[in-house]
Amino acid sequence: MIQLSVAPVFLLTGVGALLGVITNRLTRVVDRARLIEERLRDAPPDEQHKLDEELLALEQRARLIYRAVTLLVLSALLVCALVGGLFITAYYAWSPDLTRLLAGVFSVAMLSLIGGLLLFLREVYIATQTLRIGHRK
Repeated sequence: MIQLSVAPVFLLTGVGALLGVITNRLTRVVDRARLIEERLRDAPPDEQHKLDEELLALEQRARLIYRAVTLLVLSALLVCALVGGLFITAYYAWSPDLTRLLAGVFSVAMLSLIGGLLLFLREVYIATQTLRIGHRK
């Protein structure tokens, strides 16, 4: 039973690491948006348009990150349920055979993980598209 639960536990560790990375990105997006909102109050009209565009991109990135976090947390919860189901099936003779149910839970966990990773990839794409390195005014 321990062998069967090792792979899902490693998956859980990976999802946890991804959540750490993604929430750090969300923190950076929120901090940047707050900075731009402050600059927007005192900005001349010709600069306001650029700042508004950057705020829209940050809003889109924040939404994608939020959705990615939601899917990754769902994936982690499903993996936890999977490990619990594996132990219940192994240790309690009265429990019904949960093999098909657990296979379905694992499949949904994987789909949720894939969805979270795709949203994360999209957020990174948007971040690099709006990146301005070395551009002068």
